[in-house]
Amino acid sequence: MTVSFRAMIDDLRQAGQIEDIEKSVDIRHIAALVDKADKALIFHNVIDYTMPVVSGIATARERIGTAFGCDYGAVYERLDAGLTTPIDPVEVNSGPVREIVQSGDDVDLFDLPVPLFSIHDGGPMITAGVTVGRGTDGAFNAGIYRFLVREKNLTGIDIVTPNDMQRLALDAFRAGKPLPISINLGTHLAVNMAATFRAPLGQNELAIAGGIAGEAIRMTPCETIDVPCIADAEIVLEAEILPTGWTRPEGRFGEFTRLMGGLHWNPQVRIKAISRRRDALYYALHMPWEVILPGAPNREAAVRRAFKTASLDLVDVNITPGGSCYFHAIVSIRKRPGDAKHAIMAALIASDIKHVVVVDEDIDVFNGTDVEWAIATRFQADRDVVTIPDLRAKPLDPSLRITPGITPVTAKIGIDATIPDDLPRERFERIEYAYADTLDLADFTGQAKDDSEPQRAPVDIADLAAQVKDLLADEPVYFAALAERFEDQGFKTLARALGELHRDGVLWQDGQGRLCLAGSEFAAEPPPSI
Repeated sequence: MTVSFRAMIDDLRQAGQIEDIEKSVDIRHIAALVDKADKALIFHNVIDYTMPVVSGIATARERIGTAFGCDYGAVYERLDAGLTTPIDPVEVNSGPVREIVQSGDDVDLFDLPVPLFSIHDGGPMITAGVTVGRGTDGAFNAGIYRFLVREKNLTGIDIVTPNDMQRLALDAFRAGKPLPISINLGTHLAVNMAATFRAPLGQNELAIAGGIAGEAIRMTPCETIDVPCIADAEIVLEAEILPTGWTRPEGRFGEFTRLMGGLHWNPQVRIKAISRRRDALYYALHMPWEVILPGAPNREAAVRRAFKTASLDLVDVNITPGGSCYFHAIVSIRKRPGDAKHAIMAALIASDIKHVVVVDEDIDVFNGTDVEWAIATRFQADRDVVTIPDLRAKPLDPSLRITPGITPVTAKIGIDATIPDDLPRERFERIEYAYADTLDLADFTGQAKDDSEPQRAPVDIADLAAQVKDLLADEPVYFAALAERFEDQGFKTLARALGELHRDGVLWQDGQGRLCLAGSEFAAEPPPSI
């Protein structure tokens, strides 16, 4: 897998997942057109701009899988490989992103085709900036943050949420210094995914990206700051977060919650240089789905690692789109006594997940009807709910109660929708249809050909009843098994024979509903209340 935005575009194009828009397009129309499209779009002729705009790469699971060269369901495995076997980035003298460099008065952000997404956004937002900063200890940190374009060389940066970049900025501000950062636009999804993974401070997200891709990310020095940039990016902004504190209003913005966020107060960023490819593509990460869907493997990997640490036998995980691939998880396990509650705790602690449903291995976690059925038939609210108050919250959660000056917290909930250990297993036996594994409806549709009924020899009902009685003397048998055993006599004839046994008071049933002889050791006894 070649770790460049350009190679990823080529892969998507070969898979038929890119559509080129050659007609002139107003930049204000891009967001709505991407939202209506079933492919990623490249706008080659954006009115008043010379640079093409790419958007919608990650608005579908299929395209994310193509970018990683696997099925979407296996993307978490690539991330896990990056976490387990990271590959450190390598430094190169230059790269495609250094083909054109503008600095000083030549810096002009207004030449970049930065769209307006939602109608109530505070202005054009750079949404796909993989931002690399260096701490006072020399360790790198990478994350994706948004930048509100204010002036030709000035933006905001949204680091109001507690994160590692905020910590680095605070350290620099305490020393009265700006924090140098490179803002890398147009990078492979492997880089984007690693940058959004909540790695411990000091763990290099770019090394995780290398592990995901199976090759090192190439880094090259910037010209105006002592922080490297990604050599194969489309565009790089060399910048400094100014030590002005969280003093400028920024936003609103359509968030990953699929809701409009509020006004934030954030620092300012001075752009010192812009470098780019000669034929650079501007990647406008489309909100909210290009954040939602690529985020699921991150949280899935976190849950899987937590379950492995907890020695839980995990079957599958669904980080649901309905929960913005952030707040909700459905997990299936092979359960031992006590495992369901343990699984709830592990999932809720693993990430910012605030609702988790735990089901048995027979439940398809990607089938909402199946999961709802498990809750309806296996769950009791007075014993199968785990609620944990006062945990770390995602500030963008609109349901939080906000008190100015106080960090908000959230309550988390887990639902144990597994079969209770203390209830009879037969209560939860699924319906099965006879011959479902051998019949094909296509064999019975269309015009009939030689569809004569089988010729059966005459059967003595009393004789057949005696045969059934002899069989049931040894063991109880389900009606369907009897029908198969006496298939040659025909279903109707067997039913008549059983009718004779019922009439004579010979036929009964055992506790599982199988046919047996009345008065036998297998015969069910009526409960005392009847």
